[in-house]
Amino acid sequence: MSTTPSAPASDLSVLTRDHVLRALRHIDRRGLELPPSTVYELVYKGRRYPPRPVAEMALRLALKQADAPWPLPAGAPTNQVLERLSFTVTTKRPVLAGSPHDGDVAAQQDMQQLYTGAEEDEPAAAPQPKQPTKKRPAGALAAPTEAAEPAPDYALVPPTPYRRADALKELFISEARLDDALAGLERKRNLILQGPPGTGKTFLARRLAWLLLGEQDDSRVELVQFHPSYSYEDFVQGFRPDGHGGFRLTDGVLPDVCRRAAEEPERPFVLLIDEINRGHLNRIFGELLVLLEPDKRGPGHALRLPYAPAEAPRFFVPDNLYLIGTMNTADRSLAPLDYALRRRFAFVPMQPEFGEPLRALLAQRGVPKVVIARLLLRLNELNQTIADDPELGPDFQLGHSYFCQPPAHPAQAPAWLNLILEQEIAPLLDDYWFDQPTQAAAHKKRLLSA
Repeated sequence: MSTTPSAPASDLSVLTRDHVLRALRHIDRRGLELPPSTVYELVYKGRRYPPRPVAEMALRLALKQADAPWPLPAGAPTNQVLERLSFTVTTKRPVLAGSPHDGDVAAQQDMQQLYTGAEEDEPAAAPQPKQPTKKRPAGALAAPTEAAEPAPDYALVPPTPYRRADALKELFISEARLDDALAGLERKRNLILQGPPGTGKTFLARRLAWLLLGEQDDSRVELVQFHPSYSYEDFVQGFRPDGHGGFRLTDGVLPDVCRRAAEEPERPFVLLIDEINRGHLNRIFGELLVLLEPDKRGPGHALRLPYAPAEAPRFFVPDNLYLIGTMNTADRSLAPLDYALRRRFAFVPMQPEFGEPLRALLAQRGVPKVVIARLLLRLNELNQTIADDPELGPDFQLGHSYFCQPPAHPAQAPAWLNLILEQEIAPLLDDYWFDQPTQAAAHKKRLLSA
């Protein structure tokens, strides 16, 4: 019987699934030979490991103690700890190479390796250089091969400075309106840009984020888009499949951003929520609505999440996290925001800008003056008609972003304008006046006239 002193039972509380995964990766990369188990095996990605040595190595990684002993005996006590961390422990079934069952079991293990994606708990493995094939000795266990997708070759763009002058060159709003939007964001910590489609809401939201950060740093800007199927479990926390036939409590976008922001309290972070009114906001935010208020930020107002266990840390929204949402006011299918949500946001209206800023942009890109004049005249006329219509109103006007990407060659500008009017604007007018086709046809004819 071993005389190794047992570690305190409380030491196991630091053990997580990630520590076990690190231990498994260490074993595989070093080719370590562990003392075999006589009864049970931990099965992971088609490979089999003795449970107790793996658990002991994981505990040493967790405690950062190279000689920390595993306090539990082999068998059920150790297996239960690993199973609580969503690992599979099965009865050992040794298979000898060349035996009648070798082909069947080896084939089954190889089939498990056909999944080439990375596990959710570990980063995608980089492609490894091809090694020469070694002949498996008689009596050896069947060893499956691994397949992995190459790591993506894209990365975040390095941060670059972004100043007010840069923003004013890109935006179609005045400096005073830009200052007002930034002031509302600083005051409430939460801002919604609302207006008709195509008025540059998402474009402005990202520029406001960059101005707040002082640089174009996408590592501190998170973008999410709400939709009717988006839920509290997606945004905050919920149970999701773990890939092993069970479910695992998983954080959503908001806790991840809050955690990163809390780790760097001196630097601002921004969460952009595109189409914020397309989701059921009361269900998505849940009890966290109160934590969005600027005077309810920080650990002093932390609360327990519904799915989290009692011993889990309380959740709070850090003071350096800003929320910027965009809201399309022309969508008839969406319910208006309730007053409880509105009270926690500042609202900035966005309007179509068919004036001097768009004229200057198109002229700079080489669009002929006659094409620019036709565009501005027809769209201003159309927007006035839409705003005056009692069934529509200003929220249904057309935005300028339809026309912010002119062709590279000036000779293509007339055809470019005609195609946008025919393929994008005209179908929208059919929808606006779907019960008045004669009026829709009249407006399209005038819009397309020279």
